[in-house]
Amino acid sequence: MRPGRLVVCPTPIGNLEDVTLRVLSVLREADVVACEDTRRTRVLLDRYGVSAKLVSYHEHNERARTTELVERMQANGVVALVSDAGMPLVSDPGFVLVRACVAAGLEVEVLPGPSAPVAALVASALPADTWRFVGFLPRKVGERREVFARPETVVAFESPGRVAATLRALAAEDPDRGVAVCRELTKVHEEVVRGSAAELAERYTQQAPRGEVVLVVAGAPAGPGREEAPAVDALRRLVEAGARPRAAATVVAELTGLRANALYRALTEGGE
Repeated sequence: MRPGRLVVCPTPIGNLEDVTLRVLSVLREADVVACEDTRRTRVLLDRYGVSAKLVSYHEHNERARTTELVERMQANGVVALVSDAGMPLVSDPGFVLVRACVAAGLEVEVLPGPSAPVAALVASALPADTWRFVGFLPRKVGERREVFARPETVVAFESPGRVAATLRALAAEDPDRGVAVCRELTKVHEEVVRGSAAELAERYTQQAPRGEVVLVVAGAPAGPGREEAPAVDALRRLVEAGARPRAAATVVAELTGLRANALYRALTEGGE
């Protein structure tokens, strides 16, 4: 392999047979493999008879470890970066290291491979021409409402214990919105449940899903709620900057043609 570079290697999201031949080749030949949990990565390597030097690289040590790894690459070493599952940087550590490599003029190669958000999007049977991945859904009601107010399909990670509450909140605004709850993708108990927000809210209120969940939600239909979302966001920023809510709502209403009372109500109802 070419010396002095970082190779970003996606790993299986469940089924170990999903690892690619290119990833295995890099893991065999790299000088060091940086991974979230050395124990989990060792399971994958042992499965394929790969002997590699492992170092931990996670959210608690990534800045200190980045300096060490960049120095190794500057001395012509090859570093492979993996996360516990899927593509590094996608809701996983790695961003600091990639940015540091780019700043140092080091080559960064990214290999294709398993991705839970993409797998869930395709399995959902919801529109995939325009979509948005938001990582873990925000917990604040107003922020979550803004996510679901956008016109594109939304793909998000969600805690199993919060799935029911999230779907109930969505169903209260748009009970017919298309949703897919994708659980334990590529694993033994993989399950994809499709339906309306109201149907799935009822299902998961009765019994919470288990395991890792990817939530896929159809884009918001055209309507007042969709038109108001950017205006409410602007109003919220004004208030955070110190403006009085009602006065700011009046100004935003004059600029957008929307009703000041509706904007104010959307702002106050979008708190915790």
